[in-house]
Amino acid sequence: MPLAIQASPTALGPQTPDATAQRNALRTAAQQFEAVFLRQMIGSMRQAHLADDMFGSQATEQFRDMSDANLADAMSHRGVFGIAQMLLAQFDHHAAATPAAAAPAAGGQGADRNGSS
Repeated sequence: MPLAIQASPTALGPQTPDATAQRNALRTAAQQFEAVFLRQMIGSMRQAHLADDMFGSQATEQFRDMSDANLADAMSHRGVFGIAQMLLAQFDHHAAATPAAAAPAAGGQGADRNGSS
């Protein structure tokens, strides 16, 4: 059973349906990124050729690649490495900082426009 990636309850502000959908999309993207990263890592480990493959063939290699991809997907859904969790935390940090930084800039531009008119 996959572990749910948790975030702080205040992440992305109030949880509206749009924010919830965005959060789910971010979670999915983060898990997919983690799976791609893990596939690359497993593939690099396979290329080390620590042992000779006496019965190796193209079919065996293709099966190994599919097995490695399946393993990487399962590992990313379980949150074993925490890469997706760190990405979500970074997204939360950025989302929390962006509205606060944008509000004074918008207010400052409005004051300049009103002052120059």
